[in-house]
Amino acid sequence: MPFSQLGLSDKVLEGVKAMGYVDPIPIQYRAIPLILAGTDVIGSAQTGTGKRAAFALPILTKLAAPQTQPRALMLDPTR
Repeated sequence: MPFSQLGLSDKVLEGVKAMGYVDPIPIQYRAIPLILAGTDVIGSAQTGTGKRAAFALPILTKLAAPQTQPRALMLDPTR
């Protein structure tokens, strides 16, 4: 399933396409629809698998939507 079918905003999809991404990886495929639906999500995957994008893309979509008050907390531990 391509990013275009996950419910992301047109602006976010433009950015994803500009970066050369076509298909989401498993953590993105599973997390994006849940986050867009307002569900709390905890995700775990190996380093370099796109976890930040899995959380950031739907948050950016929600921030761009009129009359919404998104709340998000991303904890991103480093080595």
